[in-house]
Amino acid sequence: MNLILETDRLILREMLVSDAEALFKMDSNPNVHQYLWNKPLTDISEVHAYIKLVREQYIQNNTGRFVVVLKETHELIGWAGLKYNTEMVNNKIHFYDIGYRLNEKFWGKGYASEASFAWLDYGFNEMNIKIMEAAAHTANIASNRILQKIGLKMTAKYLEDGVSWNWYELKNPNL
Repeated sequence: MNLILETDRLILREMLVSDAEALFKMDSNPNVHQYLWNKPLTDISEVHAYIKLVREQYIQNNTGRFVVVLKETHELIGWAGLKYNTEMVNNKIHFYDIGYRLNEKFWGKGYASEASFAWLDYGFNEMNIKIMEAAAHTANIASNRILQKIGLKMTAKYLEDGVSWNWYELKNPNL
């Protein structure tokens, strides 16, 4: 994809195979996966499979998760972006969601919100997405706060594999 988004502190760019080591470092941390079924990655091949999937989404849907890079240090700190969902989630299918995941050492610094605001703006103003959706583990206070901070409203709770999730939505104010 020929898309790069920038914020005051971040560069959001396509995910590359060369990003695998930094993404594995993030996703092998049990704390990062506390609210993701407690299944941290154990082999870098899992990251390579994920990168392949994301890159296929770029082609199929013209969007996907992008890596988040600090402008100041050029360090990859996680990913954020939009995903077009073609699998059932909360009894919904064929919708865009906004998501993010950061390396633990970068939590609490506003980076997830900053990246999410940029993606929300892009999704509404460039892609004309009608409704942005998202889910957060009910107990993940930080993630729920980020979604609320960027303007999404909780519209439902649902269970997936025995785990309670909050469902968020925001209608495009331009449509």
